[in-house]
Amino acid sequence: MVFSQENIKKILLENGYLEKSDIESAEIKAKESKKNLGSFLIESNIISKDLFGQAIAESLNVAYLDLNSNPSSREMVLQIPENIARKYRVVIFKKLSDKTILASDNPDNKEFFKKGIPELKKILRSKKIEIGFSLPEDIENVFLHYRHSLDTRFSEMFKSGNVIISELLGGIINDAIAFRSSDIHFEPQKDEAVVRFRIDGVLHKAGSLPRSYYENVLNRIKVLSNMRIDEHFNPQDGAIRFELGDEFVDLRVSVVPTIEGEKVAIRILSVYVRNFSLSEIGMSSENKKIFEESSKKPFGMILVVGPTGSGKSTTLYSLLKELNSGKVNITTIEDPVEYKISGINQIQVNERANLTFANGLRSIIRQDPDIILVGEIRDRETAEIAVNSALTGHLLLTTFHANDSATALPRLLDIGIEPFLLASTLEIIVSQRLVRKICEKCRYSKDYSVAQLNKAYPSAKSFFKKKETLYLGKGCPFCNNTGFYGSTAVFEIIRVTSKMKELIMKNPTSNEVWKLAYSQGSRPMFEDGLEKVRSGIITMEELLRVTKPLDL
Repeated sequence: MVFSQENIKKILLENGYLEKSDIESAEIKAKESKKNLGSFLIESNIISKDLFGQAIAESLNVAYLDLNSNPSSREMVLQIPENIARKYRVVIFKKLSDKTILASDNPDNKEFFKKGIPELKKILRSKKIEIGFSLPEDIENVFLHYRHSLDTRFSEMFKSGNVIISELLGGIINDAIAFRSSDIHFEPQKDEAVVRFRIDGVLHKAGSLPRSYYENVLNRIKVLSNMRIDEHFNPQDGAIRFELGDEFVDLRVSVVPTIEGEKVAIRILSVYVRNFSLSEIGMSSENKKIFEESSKKPFGMILVVGPTGSGKSTTLYSLLKELNSGKVNITTIEDPVEYKISGINQIQVNERANLTFANGLRSIIRQDPDIILVGEIRDRETAEIAVNSALTGHLLLTTFHANDSATALPRLLDIGIEPFLLASTLEIIVSQRLVRKICEKCRYSKDYSVAQLNKAYPSAKSFFKKKETLYLGKGCPFCNNTGFYGSTAVFEIIRVTSKMKELIMKNPTSNEVWKLAYSQGSRPMFEDGLEKVRSGIITMEELLRVTKPLDL
């Protein structure tokens, strides 16, 4: 069920959940941040998620059923066939001796009352069915119980002997999207091909294919990606537009030859796009303030660094959404265009047409831009044009591969950027890593003494001066028994102050850069992550997986 902004306002006002002045103020801010009113109210803690659900339920004259606090078990969910559950958007909330209570995000569906309830009375052997309201995202989370392991699906298909390659590949891609994967890997081995999904930055085995079937799957991928199926010894790149219900998901495909056969990696693009904000991606209020202040300057360069898959693009897009006011000309050049944003001119790199980062950037400068995003600085030519663009009245956002913020400066100087140009244009350097968040459904706390902390985490001894309460995830059906659900980022930011500019002119080492930055208040990534550990957002083990304390 879709509630319009006017409906939400009416519901909250008429039932006395918020004052008119609060709603009007929130409506203006929601519009500025390009979010719907309901999402903004919840994210800004103006109204709790449960209170918002309660308000909608009251407007529908049904009970509010909180699936977030009282999740349905897998056994209970599977009592309703998946096709019926998805068609009518219903799940079992509670089953009593005399009735069954169903939760739905569309409880006034007339077709459900006419056809669905009689059908479910027979299936559930229940004389009475009651229905209440649950929020759409909670219904979707419960639907995850319908996902089976890929190995089970594969084996069932292989046993039947009725293997349709297009359905097999479609099932793999659908499952990857359902599990919020960013990448799918097909890894050929002697007798099989292993299928793995990257979820929240970590690879998980999803299943395997016999080699005889894998060859057909590989050819199907090549055909859909417009690759040569008779080429087996050279790397190939392509793209697929995959149909997912009423929407399309863009897939970037890479095929490379290995000693066991051709390996495929598929990057899933544009499927998880929502109204990201800097707070939602894990940026602290202190770092957010620095980041936003730099973006308000009329020209200069904002540089985000980190390895592939560390969330650099998401960070820059979160900033672009705040800057996209309609009063400025924003143009990007990317490879690939991962997130499509209305009101922004986005250019896709095309090597075959000689539309490289460098050539595209030259053309963009002639398009009267205010803000330019360059997807990545890959070479000296692109770096020089980017620096000159920032020097001539443009705000330039870009990414660069470097281990941390301090390392980025020596690396840019090494590829040939003149120190005085870099010192004149660079505003801030942001470094980041993605980390898995503890599953909120199964999170629990554990108290540690100083001795236990020092023994468990010897590299972080200097940070533990008293006993601490840390958090872990037990593992539950909601998080696929991993203990983790979703991801966030840990950051470090170095500001290019007047003293830092003087240091850049001397071709400094990364250690020299950090010593100055630290003396001026910059916090290393480990310290930013440690706050998230103590807040119960991530585990200490997860933080140490991506970074370590800085040795200055």
